[in-house]
Amino acid sequence: MNKTLPNAQEAIADIRDGATLMLGGFGLCGIPENLITALVQKGVGNLTCISNNAGVDDFGLGLLLKTRQIKKMISSYVGENAEFERQLLAGELEVDLVPQGTLATRIQMAGMGIPAFFTPAGVGTEIAAGKEVRFFDGKEYLMELALQADFALVKAWKGDRYGNLVFRKTTRNFSTSMAKAGNITIAEVEELVEPGILDPDQVHVPGIYVHRIFQGNHYEKRIERKTVQLPTIN
Repeated sequence: MNKTLPNAQEAIADIRDGATLMLGGFGLCGIPENLITALVQKGVGNLTCISNNAGVDDFGLGLLLKTRQIKKMISSYVGENAEFERQLLAGELEVDLVPQGTLATRIQMAGMGIPAFFTPAGVGTEIAAGKEVRFFDGKEYLMELALQADFALVKAWKGDRYGNLVFRKTTRNFSTSMAKAGNITIAEVEELVEPGILDPDQVHVPGIYVHRIFQGNHYEKRIERKTVQLPTIN
């Protein structure tokens, strides 16, 4: 089945206000840049966004935060976005902070059709508030629910018309699990190839999980750099 669409705008045409979205990538690496831009242009609002991070002020999910299109963030790391911090402290944004390993597993469980699991992460902290607790071998565990999404938006290195995806290095983080957890999965790729070109042993997400695919363009591919000391100018 040919799942290709000409662009991001057509790929997200049916995303409506109030939708729950998963957005792949890790930090600023491997995020669906074209799809995020299309969401900003479409103006769809009241979104619940599930992502490892909340982008930065002028890139990634930071663009959707700037235009106030996100109602709720479910994330693990949000420390590089000043607008996110402002909205959170002002009570303008609902936020669910989740331990990174728990977030990844909640997404994986959704893809596997498992509704809940038990983890020791978060026991004795605010994370545990309101959650079921059980003891296994004398140790306390929290019950965490799988995370579901109406749409999963991911960006891959290569893909074919059938939706088979290949990622590069760290960009696989979260994206491969999210691609299996969305009710509808939309993939943008740097290179769209014909079926049979991709080595089956190198495919990270089989096309059965992907519903729409298109070739993206104009990627910035930002990376994060930690500065420990400013250079000295003599």
